Amino acid sequence: MIDPSLNSYRDRVLAWVERIPLGKVATYGQIAALAGKPRAPRQVGQILAGIPDPDALPWQRVINAKGEISTYRRGVGELQRAMLESEGICFDPQGRCDLRTYLWQRETDPLEA
Repeated sequence: MIDPSLNSYRDRVLAWVERIPLGKVATYGQIAALAGKPRAPRQVGQILAGIPDPDALPWQRVINAKGEISTYRRGVGELQRAMLESEGICFDPQGRCDLRTYLWQRETDPLEA
């Protein structure tokens, strides 16, 4: 369970993103809902875009609800895809990963037990 003392939405978002396992993805909306603001998926993207040390968090594992990479920053989308592919996540020719295969299901998270 995420520490209830994490009062800020930003802290809760970062805590949930940190838990996405290798080889799985989560959607912006999924993280927003888990962090307590289901109508704020864009804020999740803004939070991730502003993290000071991208190497400290698996930010690349957060994608859109279509299974696509959503970024407007030059070169970041290519980097994100390469990072996900190195974790074993496959993309179809349209640039989508199969969410039925790769979507992280929190209820199967061993840390929840």
